[in-house]
Amino acid sequence: MEQTFVMIKPDGVQRGLTGEIISRIERKGLRIVAMRMCQVTDETARRHYAEHVEKPFFNSLIEFITSSPAVPMIVEGAGAVSVMRTIAGATDPKESLVGTIRGDFGLDVGRNLIHSADSLESAKREIAIHFTEDEAVLYERAEERWVYE
Repeated sequence: MEQTFVMIKPDGVQRGLTGEIISRIERKGLRIVAMRMCQVTDETARRHYAEHVEKPFFNSLIEFITSSPAVPMIVEGAGAVSVMRTIAGATDPKESLVGTIRGDFGLDVGRNLIHSADSLESAKREIAIHFTEDEAVLYERAEERWVYE
């Protein structure tokens, strides 16, 4: 099983969409093996978005992600990285398909509700930034025999 990093951003929390987003992840058949609500610190945000440090939107990105509580998660399942990217939708909500989180609830790229790692390498790096190794609770859901062949 593959693990990926997902975070419900401050706009998703403030708009009361946390439960809806978690529900979509679980209904797809993915497992949440670690999750918490937290205030992302400036240091954590800068490590998380380090690849954007030279981009003009970096400071506003840091300001936004630290502005209000967020919900980081480790999500697990077959092809979890690509499955979560599909569930989340295109980065720009205006380009996201109806049925995706961003397509159903977003309007602006700067308020796109959810972060989902874009590769397995990014997922591993981001998980290590937000969680310690002992925070993931590995388990198998009873209905998984009805999800996977």
